[in-house]
Amino acid sequence: MPSIVNSFGKVSITTLAIGIAIGISVSNILRYTSSSSHNSIAGYIPDSPHSHGENDLLKGPDSSINWKDEHSHSHANEDDSIAKMLRKKVRVLCWVMTNPNNIYTKARHVKATWGHRCNVLLFMSSQPEDTLPAIALPVDEGRDNLWAKTKEAFKYVFSKHFDQADWFVKADDDTYMVVENLRFFLQDKSPKDPIYFGRRFKPMVNQGYMSGGAGYVLSKEALTRLVSSGLSNSDSCRGDGGGAEDLEMGKCLENLGVRAGDTRDELGRERFHPFVPEHHLIPDILPKDMWYWSYSYYPAKQGEECCSDYAITFHYVSPNMMYVLEYLIYHLKPYGIITSIHLEPAEGTKSRGQQEQSQITNQQSNPAQVKSADNGIEAQDEKLNTV
Repeated sequence: MPSIVNSFGKVSITTLAIGIAIGISVSNILRYTSSSSHNSIAGYIPDSPHSHGENDLLKGPDSSINWKDEHSHSHANEDDSIAKMLRKKVRVLCWVMTNPNNIYTKARHVKATWGHRCNVLLFMSSQPEDTLPAIALPVDEGRDNLWAKTKEAFKYVFSKHFDQADWFVKADDDTYMVVENLRFFLQDKSPKDPIYFGRRFKPMVNQGYMSGGAGYVLSKEALTRLVSSGLSNSDSCRGDGGGAEDLEMGKCLENLGVRAGDTRDELGRERFHPFVPEHHLIPDILPKDMWYWSYSYYPAKQGEECCSDYAITFHYVSPNMMYVLEYLIYHLKPYGIITSIHLEPAEGTKSRGQQEQSQITNQQSNPAQVKSADNGIEAQDEKLNTV
């Protein structure tokens, strides 16, 4: 029998091998392209504004990381008095959406990083867990039950922790939150107002609604209306457990007269973010034809205009990235730069800097006023520290 080599020739075999290799390469390229709306080198890119749980398979450290350098030279001169004052003045409860499979892979890393800075921290699951702890809600797990889980979580918060906070945050277990910046944003707002804040999307709700993954925060009045008037009335809030959690919440709160607030800073930069920092900071990572651009209530920006210096949240944050952000925000320091922050004064009053400038200006013309001005500034400082 003639050999294959004699039948086809060495050139034909080589051509066949090259063809097979090209075919495999093209197949891999097409397979990567078909999933490029889900993953990129920079991380997960959702193909829906209501995606949930896509980071569940990402593993973090085997144990929680706890920094031991609070008393080292790099932290010795830190002044956190304003943050401590705001912790007392702006009481924040945070409840985190999780599930039994994520307790050790994701939820515990939230607790080890940003979660402990909330006045009250709760993890909502369908099974109890003692080390976090996690609360067992009477719901089934799964993406199709997130609205049911959210309703049960807010009912639990209302019945068990209503008097322990003034603002009530919902976040996912892949959300990272700078809680101090949240308090700074809320410090001049009243929890008695029917309002809620987050990253505002616009389709399907007249006033827009807040992205679930980026996290949102309800005032005490908003929570009261939600639980007391809304969740028991299917005309105001969806009665079953289906639907997208954040969208259903937006519809429900609008029907209850709860306003969707604007969280942008004075330069129009966003504070709540539905993706990791890289996706907002680096142009062209997010596809031009993805849903994000049309869903954003305000024109979405990339690059240096994307994010407020006092950003509050990022989403789709892996467990490892939780610790990276923790280090960059709370531990890394540029030597020789000291940041001094003063709260804005109440409307119609002068700031400390304005008072000091007035003191210098008037010193020569009326020295007798200097002592009075000093006393006024000290009185304002004492009042601020006792709030």
